[in-house]
Amino acid sequence: MMHLLTSPEAWAALLTLTSLEIVLGIDNVIFLSVIVSRIPEPRAQRARQIGLALALVFRIILLSVLVWLIGLTAPVFSFAGYGFAWRDLILIGGGLFLIAKATHEIHAEVEVDDGEENDQSGGSAFFWVIVQIIVIDIVFSLDSIITAIGMAQDIEIMIAAVVIACLIMYISSGPVARFVAEHPTTKMLALAFLVLIGVALVADGFKFHIPRGYIYFAIAFSAAVEFFNVLAKSNRKKASQPSV
Repeated sequence: MMHLLTSPEAWAALLTLTSLEIVLGIDNVIFLSVIVSRIPEPRAQRARQIGLALALVFRIILLSVLVWLIGLTAPVFSFAGYGFAWRDLILIGGGLFLIAKATHEIHAEVEVDDGEENDQSGGSAFFWVIVQIIVIDIVFSLDSIITAIGMAQDIEIMIAAVVIACLIMYISSGPVARFVAEHPTTKMLALAFLVLIGVALVADGFKFHIPRGYIYFAIAFSAAVEFFNVLAKSNRKKASQPSV
């Protein structure tokens, strides 16, 4: 352990891997912010805490079973000339889940709900939110940890990077969730991002890799446009108020 603390290469690997884990965690934060917006704030905060704690636990557990995890990339069956591993099947299933969930949420936002949401704000809704968080945490954790294995050699560095990334995700998830809840158009944009991420996961499962740089650039560009839209709306609201 001491040689890692005094090794410049280890610190460089930790910095690089932590940055990558944070970038990969953007998907998880977006999903978490959207999914908890359907329940009241006290329960939403607890759901965020549970969800991110589970994300950390899943990542550490997966890191502890590296041999089994590496085996997930070995093909288990072939179809139409393509070999599919368990990792591919999990990515496809998780991507389809994201697409279906985001589509359902978009439909709920567009249609008039006539108070349906209030009926779903009890314990059953909280339990269903936690179940969905667990499912998507497993998918994102798998992709994140396989990336970590490919970038670092020491499990101590991997665990440290994962812990730091999850702490940053926890700090940022609250403000992101509140911002999404306060601005409906931003929530619709976040749901569109989930569809995009789901398509990317399905494509990865079918061996067609979409460079994440394209996806994150699209997210950053759209978020910047939405930021100016929210700013302009706020300025118009202030201008319309009568001066004292």
